[in-house]
Amino acid sequence: MDISNSNDDRTKQLKAFDDTKCGVKGFLDTSAGGVVDVPQIFIRPPEEVAEDLELGRTSLRVPAIDLSGVGDKGSCTREKIVEQVKLASEQWGFFQVVNHGIPVKVLEAMLNGVREFNEQDVELKKEYYSRDPERMVKLNTSFDFYMAKSASWRDTLSVDMLYSDHLDPQDLPSPCRNATVDYLNQVMELADVLYELLSEALGLEPNYLKQLECEKGRTLACNYFPPCPKPDLTLGVNKHTDASFITILLQDEVGGLQVLHQNKWADVGPIPGALVVNTGDLLQSMKSGFLDSGGGGEKKKKKKDDSLAGRPILDTRTSRTGNLDLHSNLPKLSECWHRKFAIRKLGRWNRRQAA
Repeated sequence: MDISNSNDDRTKQLKAFDDTKCGVKGFLDTSAGGVVDVPQIFIRPPEEVAEDLELGRTSLRVPAIDLSGVGDKGSCTREKIVEQVKLASEQWGFFQVVNHGIPVKVLEAMLNGVREFNEQDVELKKEYYSRDPERMVKLNTSFDFYMAKSASWRDTLSVDMLYSDHLDPQDLPSPCRNATVDYLNQVMELADVLYELLSEALGLEPNYLKQLECEKGRTLACNYFPPCPKPDLTLGVNKHTDASFITILLQDEVGGLQVLHQNKWADVGPIPGALVVNTGDLLQSMKSGFLDSGGGGEKKKKKKDDSLAGRPILDTRTSRTGNLDLHSNLPKLSECWHRKFAIRKLGRWNRRQAA
């Protein structure tokens, strides 16, 4: 087989799909009433599917942590929460939080706004479809569309604040404008609390991570997973780790997120009103001593097997999101905090896609 020609053909197929500016949801809408053939660009390689079958699944569940009383610093309740965060971070790299202070109505409004945006007429969404790395608010079919072995079966409305924290609400789509502003304001307050807890879990002062400006530079990714006619051959989000300090994820009642734990896939089942927290690559790198704590630039990252002796306090876990059947539409939102490492990494991806 001519690999070069095969890659060229795939690139042409990707570009042809991207140029429609319809996304996955628009592709399905234009096929309404007929038989839907999943484009080859979304089909996972057979060896990847076989690998997943070998990994299997586990009935273990990601820990859930009740944040009630977290504001009472120095109390036994606070110390207990810090210990739970520490254990969940070292053993899973993921945990869910309940009683986190964000009203359920804010979470529901955000999910409903994303759903309404994606389910409107495709022509109304095309003005937002872009891969311009300089554009703050944009819609596209997954950020790694041109780089992944198989494209993810999803559309993503992203609010990219890596380079600037100034967001003009008028740049947001009207169906989710007010909900997004409210959600961002509330989740930033939660992020401050989580950075304090993670600092204490590392044995540091509560404000340590915030002093390093870990919360500066963030991205809101609103993922929408349309129903897939062949969910066993595709994924909504391919296997990955997050290039961030932390990710805060809001998922709806359908679920679909999985975490690789002890070499098996574990479902992250939805809990009403809960948010999922993922400790990302940068936090793991900081713990392992691979990054300059002064933020003076990126150092070469070693393999995880070369990390400091003993179990790391903070772990980075591989996750993915599976696709569901034709009756399921699944919005998910994740808020990631990045610094220079992530800015450069995402910048390289965006430049390649925009080429």
